[in-house]
Amino acid sequence: MAKFVYRMQSILNIKMKLETQARMQFASAKRILDEEEEKLEHLKERREMYLEEARKSRNNVLNVQQLRDSKVAIQTMDDFIAEQQKRVALAAEKLEEAREQLQEVMKERKTQEKLREKAFDEFMMEENHKEGKEIDELTSYTYGQKKKKG
Repeated sequence: MAKFVYRMQSILNIKMKLETQARMQFASAKRILDEEEEKLEHLKERREMYLEEARKSRNNVLNVQQLRDSKVAIQTMDDFIAEQQKRVALAAEKLEEAREQLQEVMKERKTQEKLREKAFDEFMMEENHKEGKEIDELTSYTYGQKKKKG
């Protein structure tokens, strides 16, 4: 039996490598998004801490400077949070782009694999046909030999 050689195997190999790279890019984008979300949560916690500190200072003896400092700190945290939310949104967009690219590369690889399977099926049909033809020839030859002797 002949050996099956897929003539577009190099393309399939490239598609598999591209898929691996796309998976790594997706994982990297996911990690970045997770980090940005974690930073955002940390900023929100700090803002809450400043708000709590401001509430406590209002209950005690009024210190105008301390109230101003709390207000400035809270405003600064609001600015940081707004900036961080933009970073989270950007990271989410990049993650979505990476996901779409990964899906596209996976689709291309699966297409190549289906083409390879189809080529293999055709190869097997040809081999079976050749084998059947050889068996018929052998049977005819054997029958012809018996007839000559008999």
